[in-house]
Amino acid sequence: MTASARTELTTDDEYRSIWTFLRELEFRQGFADIDGVRTRFAEAGAADKPHAILLHGTGGHWETFAPNLGALSENFHCVAIDMVGNGFSDKPDYDYEISVYVKQILGVMDYFGMASAHFIGMSLGAWVSAAMAVEHPDRVDKVILMSPAGLIATASNMARIRSERTAAVNNPTWDSIHAVFEHLIADEANRIPDLVALRQAIYRRDDTRATIEHLLILQDADARERNLIAPQMWQTIKAPTMVVASGKDHGEYQSTARTVADLIPDSTVFEMASVRHWPHFEDPAAFNPAAVEFLTR
Repeated sequence: MTASARTELTTDDEYRSIWTFLRELEFRQGFADIDGVRTRFAEAGAADKPHAILLHGTGGHWETFAPNLGALSENFHCVAIDMVGNGFSDKPDYDYEISVYVKQILGVMDYFGMASAHFIGMSLGAWVSAAMAVEHPDRVDKVILMSPAGLIATASNMARIRSERTAAVNNPTWDSIHAVFEHLIADEANRIPDLVALRQAIYRRDDTRATIEHLLILQDADARERNLIAPQMWQTIKAPTMVVASGKDHGEYQSTARTVADLIPDSTVFEMASVRHWPHFEDPAAFNPAAVEFLTR
């Protein structure tokens, strides 16, 4: 554990953890068989409310939405999943390209009886959400895109992600996992220890190590190119869309956020100047009311 994490444990007025956000929330965690893939999920909110699907980024897990489920589930039936190959879901022996994720999402929607849903996606999850809006517009109501990927691919960013994630999986020490979060969360105080510990547990799994190349296939130039959503396809998205502009995120994601906001006909930009790649986690006090207002508008 890093010195900063140890300080966090001893000097905070209240120790913050994932359970700080979940301890008063009525929700359930479960596993669903989605086309043979054991898929981990968290569900909150009454099933008769409008549906919302929450999708994490590369190597992620549903807990990234722990600070948001309480506020969102007051108005929506929320399902956050560990996408195939990620978190504690199954990691089958094939590459996880965008069509694989889209197929899984369609299966999740059928499993929960969702004819359509709002989508809230971050990074890879935003890419998958946009692909759903392009390919299955009848299943998508509104979309929130955070740190969106899927429009461009720079060699430097792909190399950075591959290097960071491979190093962390091959040597899942506290410090190596913490280093991943330095690029995801701007404020050290928000890199809470049990979040690091959770990711460490995932990276220590045998199936994670065995399938890391499948997970990182979208960091391969040829694979990424064939999965990108062309500008003219972003323009076909009919779902009202809120794009979150994270002011401290990597330049590629900031550029993508503003470009897709210009391309999508019915889109708005929500500015969050002080956050990095996980805006919803880092500043839920700003994100949650904005998301609820947009989705219920």
